Amino acid sequence: MAFKKRFTPRRKFCRFCADKDLPINYKRPDILRDFVTERGKIIARRITGTCAHHQRLLTTEIKRARQMALLFYTSTHSSDVLKKSSL
Repeated sequence: MAFKKRFTPRRKFCRFCADKDLPINYKRPDILRDFVTERGKIIARRITGTCAHHQRLLTTEIKRARQMALLFYTSTHSSDVLKKSSL
């Protein structure tokens, strides 16, 4: 008699709580891009695993980076900008 092994998902953890030296700053768009979808939406904390405190900080910093044009609002906007810059 074979028993089917149940899948147990790995527990999500906050990257910023685990690594205290990892800054949440609008000047670091490479880190912020991990928390934004291709369409430009901010990914929910239940998917990313960040804690509530750091999710609030992430949201404000992503919005600041968008305002400073370090992050794009949408993916179509980014492709238009890249096309114009290559001309």
